[in-house]
Amino acid sequence: MNTHSTISGLKTKRLTFLRDEYHAKIGSQIVRFTSAGPYAYPNFADSDSRSSIVIAKCLSKKLGFKRVVENVDNQSATSLFEIITCSFVADAFTSLRHLRPGNWEFLTAQTAISNLVEYRHLNTLVSLVKTDPNLAAALGHGYIVTPDIVIVRQPVTEDEINHYEALIEVDEPTARLTQFRASNQPESPARSFLHASVSCKWTIRSDRSQNTRTEALNLIRNRKGPLPHIVAVTAEPLPMRIASLALGTGDLDCVYHFALPELRAACATVARSEDQLEILDTMIQGNRLRDISDLPFDLAV
Repeated sequence: MNTHSTISGLKTKRLTFLRDEYHAKIGSQIVRFTSAGPYAYPNFADSDSRSSIVIAKCLSKKLGFKRVVENVDNQSATSLFEIITCSFVADAFTSLRHLRPGNWEFLTAQTAISNLVEYRHLNTLVSLVKTDPNLAAALGHGYIVTPDIVIVRQPVTEDEINHYEALIEVDEPTARLTQFRASNQPESPARSFLHASVSCKWTIRSDRSQNTRTEALNLIRNRKGPLPHIVAVTAEPLPMRIASLALGTGDLDCVYHFALPELRAACATVARSEDQLEILDTMIQGNRLRDISDLPFDLAV
């Protein structure tokens, strides 16, 4: 399924309402319990970790998730998490359009970065690799990143540039190389710019944090232009696993939890979770972990 939203057609709502709506959608469409009994646990907990199960159950209670017993496979849960998160980000970012004006699009379903201005040169590389086995062996195929969610900004037209006053004439030699000016791009229609790449992780297991970091490094190394925002969003209940993605700098801007205040309250409530709470506070105080409601503001920078 492909999700495509534009900022112009969305109605502004209070951010608290949007956050509650976000959780309601996750609770009704994704979260399922293993059974109806007292030992049931939600499907974003790890069955092999008692701490994960206890924290996830407490978090679900605080968010008001109903104990629906139904199977939702991990792939479907991940796909739905991407779509619902994309919808929240689009709606919340719209509410801040006075802080970050522009023509924006929000895309899911693995949009190839080679379709965007900063990475279009990768199309040439793909063509060369397909025809040269030696080059394919040397370079591999990891340079074409397909983020879970991309936020793109459309280039500006001459009318937009000259909206308030006449700044540029078409035949002038001024600002002829910037790709942000649509008339300077060789293609028609002009390509959009990658403003943000959002990696969605319904849960975090052993190999998933490394995949996210690899994607981030490819975005950094292969661009021809400014660095986009590179972030991750997760519903993982275990702080130590979140830390495998959040700690450290240089690749991800920050990691965002789908319900951080509720997660902290759950960790503070659950017995014998002092270590989990300590590492959670370390990430929060170190500006490596924030709530999903912080994300639209950070994207407005």
